[in-house]
Amino acid sequence: MNSLTFWSLVVDGGYLMIPMALLLIMSIYIFVERCIVISRASREDGTFMNRIRDYIHEGDIESAAALCKKTDSPYSRLILKGISRIGRPMNDVLIAIENTGNMEVAALGKGFTWLSTTAAGAPMIGFLGTVVGMIQAFYALAAAGVSANITVLSSGIYQALVTTVAGLVVGILALFAYNYLTSRVNRVMRDLEGKTMEFMDLLNEPAL
Repeated sequence: MNSLTFWSLVVDGGYLMIPMALLLIMSIYIFVERCIVISRASREDGTFMNRIRDYIHEGDIESAAALCKKTDSPYSRLILKGISRIGRPMNDVLIAIENTGNMEVAALGKGFTWLSTTAAGAPMIGFLGTVVGMIQAFYALAAAGVSANITVLSSGIYQALVTTVAGLVVGILALFAYNYLTSRVNRVMRDLEGKTMEFMDLLNEPAL
């Protein structure tokens, strides 16, 4: 009896394993790439806001803007947008920062639609493979006629089960990846909201 290997399962799953493999490869790529991007976005310079406060209190807006450009992070781009609106009504400043924050969060969520679609679609493709496999099994059974036996059914049923398992595995992995990345982005979003409030409070502080 041949040993059961991962490759044999992939081959025996039939042609529907091809889109399943593509979904898995793309999901892994998106997960790794987004993890790197979000990790970079999460990095924070503990002295950044203190230096921004000093520059603004000193009236050195150009140095504050230069620091934001040099830092080059989501929160520094938010603050840069706020600095560019200094002198306008506070509500205009806040709206400009919030709009920039929304764009930053949207950029971090790039590719999430693929993961959510894979999480929902992969099990459906697996279920399609199940139906196809069962059709093949019963067609073979009918074609065998009086000589039909369990061996005639086994190939189609085996394919059906393999595609079902593959669809569930890919879907579950994509779902976990999506939820993990979403939680990371939500954490960054909370940090951005905190920086926004800190900057708005800073604008209301009296200069020393």
